[in-house]
Amino acid sequence: MFRKLFSVILGVGLCLIAFGDSLFAQESASIQALATVVSTLSVNGTNDLQFQTVSLGVNKLVDKTDVGLAGEWTVSGQAGAEITLDFTVPVNLTSGASNLAISFSSTDASYANDPLNDQSNPTAAIDPAVVTTTILGSGGGLMVWIGGTVNPTIGQGSGAYSGSVELTVTLTGN
Repeated sequence: MFRKLFSVILGVGLCLIAFGDSLFAQESASIQALATVVSTLSVNGTNDLQFQTVSLGVNKLVDKTDVGLAGEWTVSGQAGAEITLDFTVPVNLTSGASNLAISFSSTDASYANDPLNDQSNPTAAIDPAVVTTTILGSGGGLMVWIGGTVNPTIGQGSGAYSGSVELTVTLTGN
């Protein structure tokens, strides 16, 4: 009896080992992993912020709408891509060891991402001290302008003063 029971158990065990995979229902399916890589951004400074001749003790303003005087950048990339605009501005322009104070108001910058807008009629005025989020226009472009004010003292040293105004444009991934 023991031998017969052992033979049956052994037979069932061997069947499970031999045919185990086919005794259980199993199916599988796969999906694709997809990603769209956006093209790189291009940022080009196309016009310097130009105060031209400045008089001693007289503040001089260049407005963001002053064509040919306001600082200007062109940005290009994939249409509709969300970006941030982040300015780094100086507090002084320098000429040798001399400093000329420069300031920027909360409305001294602007941008246009729509072909219907331009420097005199931008999409929005922005604060150069605050990072701004926007999108590239339908053609993948954006124009950015900045104005500012220099504040020469009555005893300001003469000379050609300069400083860097930097615009960093970053894709947000949204």
